[in-house]
Amino acid sequence: MFNWAKQQLANVAGTQEPIYGASAIKSVAQETAETPYTELTRDDFKWTGMDSTSVETQTFYFMAKGGDLGVAQVIYSNVAGIHITCQFTAKIFSRDPAKPHLWSSTMLENAEFSEDKTSFYADSCAVELSEDGTSYTIKSLVDEKCVVNLKVTRTSPGLHAGKTGRSLFGTDPEKPWGSMRHAFWPRCVAEGTMTTPDGAIDFEGRAFYVHALMGMKPHHAAAKWNFANFQGDDYTAMIMEFTTPPSYGSTKVTIGAIAKDGEVVVANCDSTAVHVKVEGDELNDWPVPSEIKYTWSGKTKDGKDLEATLEAVVGQSSDRVDVMAEVPGFVKAIVATAAGTKPYVYQYNPSNKQTLKIKTGEEETTEAGKLFAEATFISK
Repeated sequence: MFNWAKQQLANVAGTQEPIYGASAIKSVAQETAETPYTELTRDDFKWTGMDSTSVETQTFYFMAKGGDLGVAQVIYSNVAGIHITCQFTAKIFSRDPAKPHLWSSTMLENAEFSEDKTSFYADSCAVELSEDGTSYTIKSLVDEKCVVNLKVTRTSPGLHAGKTGRSLFGTDPEKPWGSMRHAFWPRCVAEGTMTTPDGAIDFEGRAFYVHALMGMKPHHAAAKWNFANFQGDDYTAMIMEFTTPPSYGSTKVTIGAIAKDGEVVVANCDSTAVHVKVEGDELNDWPVPSEIKYTWSGKTKDGKDLEATLEAVVGQSSDRVDVMAEVPGFVKAIVATAAGTKPYVYQYNPSNKQTLKIKTGEEETTEAGKLFAEATFISK
C-alpha cells in the first residue's frame, strides 16, 4: 500500500518511484521469441493523444546527398492530464565546426489531429500521412529562421518489435500504469528543403522516421538511451535502446532492425549498443562514448542466420544538448522535482563514412554509409 501511494505521488509530482524491480516491466523483447517483428499498416501510425501524462513524437531524420544532416519533429505532451502542449522542432547540423548548428523550437497553436488521427495540424504547421500510407509531407512556417517543406517516402515496410511493439510498466501487466512504443520506417527517401536565412538546403537523400509514445513520465520510463541510424546505398541499420531506472530493475530494451529497399531483412530485440571507449564530461560526469559498437543478429525470412556489426569511432560529440535548457517547457515541468535527473543528449554526426559488416549464412557483405548516433543520459 505504501509503494502504491508513493507511485501515485510520483505520477503527479514527478518524484522518484519506489523500487519495484525487473518484474514490474513487461519488455517487448518477451514477444520477439514468437514474433520477432510485425510489418505495419497505415493505421499503425495513428496518433494516440493520451489523456494522461505522456510524450508522443514523430521524428524525421534526413541525410542529404550533399552531406547535410537535419531533423524535424512534432512533440505532443500531456502533463498530469491537465496541460497539453505541442512543439515543432527542427535542427540542421553545421558542417563548419566554427559555425553553430541551427536549432528551432516553436510552441504550436491550435493543434489538432485529422479525423482518422494519421495527420497532425497546427497554425502554420502540418505533418500529413498520404492516403496510401507510403509518404509523409512535413511543412512548417512557424519559424522564419527554418522554413520546412519536405516529403519522406518509405522504401521498405514499416515495423515495430514483437506483436504489439509495446513495453508495459506496472506490477500488474493486465493493468499497466505506463508504456513505451516505437514504430519505424527504417529506410526512406527524402525530397524538399529547409530554408534558413542563408538560403535553402536541399535534403534530397535518405531519411528515417520513428513514431514514439512514452505513456508515462519520460524519466520514469528510461534512465539512458542509445540510438543509431545507419544509411548505406543498399542497407539501413538502426537501433533504439532504452534502459529503465533502478525502479524497474535497470532493464535494457534494445530494438534493432536491418532493412533494404522493399524488405525488412531482420528485426527483433537481439541487438546491442556497447560504449567501447568513454570519456567523462567535466560538466556533469556522464561517461560520454567516443567509440561505440553496435550488433544485430537474427534469422532472415528464408531462415538464414544473420550477424552484423558496426564499430564506430565517433570521437567527440557533434553536439551536447542540455535537455533542461533547450527543449520545450513541458520537459522542465515533468522532471523538475525528480532528484538526480540531469538529462543530456550527446549527438554524433561523423563526417567520415562508417562500415556495416553483415554475415548471412556463409555470405559476408560490407557496406559503407552515413551514421547518426545519440547517447542520452537522464539519471543514474
